[in-house]
Amino acid sequence: MPVPGSRRWREQQLDSVLRFARRSALPDGGFGRLDAAGEVQTERGLELWINARMTYVFAIASMREGAVDPLAQHGVRALRDFFVDPEHGGWFAAVTADHRRAETRKGCYEHAFVVLAASAARLAGVPGAAELLDKALDVHDRWFWDEQAGRCREAWDAGWTTAEAYRGVNSNMHTVEAYLTASDATGDPRWRDRALRICEQVVAGARANGWRLPEHFDAEWRVLLDYNAGAPADPFRPYGATPGHGLEWSRLLVGLEGALDDPPRWLVEAATALYVRAVRDGSVGDTIVYTTDWEGEPVTRERFHWVMAEAVAAADTLARRTDGAAGAADLDRWWRAIENHFVDHRHGSWHHELDDAMRVSGRTWPDKPDAYHAVNALLLPDAPLAPTLARTLAARLES
Repeated sequence: MPVPGSRRWREQQLDSVLRFARRSALPDGGFGRLDAAGEVQTERGLELWINARMTYVFAIASMREGAVDPLAQHGVRALRDFFVDPEHGGWFAAVTADHRRAETRKGCYEHAFVVLAASAARLAGVPGAAELLDKALDVHDRWFWDEQAGRCREAWDAGWTTAEAYRGVNSNMHTVEAYLTASDATGDPRWRDRALRICEQVVAGARANGWRLPEHFDAEWRVLLDYNAGAPADPFRPYGATPGHGLEWSRLLVGLEGALDDPPRWLVEAATALYVRAVRDGSVGDTIVYTTDWEGEPVTRERFHWVMAEAVAAADTLARRTDGAAGAADLDRWWRAIENHFVDHRHGSWHHELDDAMRVSGRTWPDKPDAYHAVNALLLPDAPLAPTLARTLAARLES
């Protein structure tokens, strides 16, 4: 067997993850949620975040393979035709199996992934992607970007009349990735500049909190450290600090530095500090727990595949940026942990959740709906630190 984390191992894993992900494509369009064995749960309808992420994944696959993957076009059509609100604009968070709206909430998190998917699809040359991206950026600019706050609002009702009183860092994190990719796809530096503004605010909050990242705020951006204390394993808004997000931010900060003509020096300092704190607090054995309290003690001890994917991506990114001063010592251990604990040799892809005894669990993620984190982790080690992965793959096609 190839050494875990080696290029050959990563290529084999990428093929496995993509092969599993292809099962999510529905004959009538869009992508359904896959269960742990790879069966589509058609009764659950279609979720926007899954469809956007799968569209991104197959746009990336298109550029890796050198031709437009039919499932990338399949995804663009779904985002264009099934989720759009024809009355008020934007995208519904979920629709039924026959494409009737099932959830009218319009969230920044989901819309950021529409921007990301459309940006990657445009770079891959997928028909209709450029028009989709124009609409997605217009919606994000009009409804989610808050110029005064330098960050994004969280969510609105269907008619864009009432904004949720909550503000979240998770949605802003994915907006940073989406804006960087949109800037690479359009050539417009505005999105890169906005990514920097978001990072300035987030890093300031983390620095003031010992690099344990506060993620939950009220409408005036006042921090809510006890938010969801009664729901510590929430999949999107858990209580406490989330080491996996500290790792993800670390990777994004290094990527932002490489994208800017005159980057501030604090970007690498912050990337390193976030990484060190996340590893110090979250490491248990050869993996990383989901959440900790504000003293760094584990709260939700389940291990998630996305956390490990971001761990290896951040470690590799930071090791290359710091010439091995940070991250390098962790890589081999974590790649082996993914192989030993997360790779599903029976059904394919990676187990999404393990309990504290490293047994397959489903407390928070009972299914396997997500290929996005794994695909990024498996490809980023072969890409430069900047531009974004999508732009890098597109440039290779053009050369």
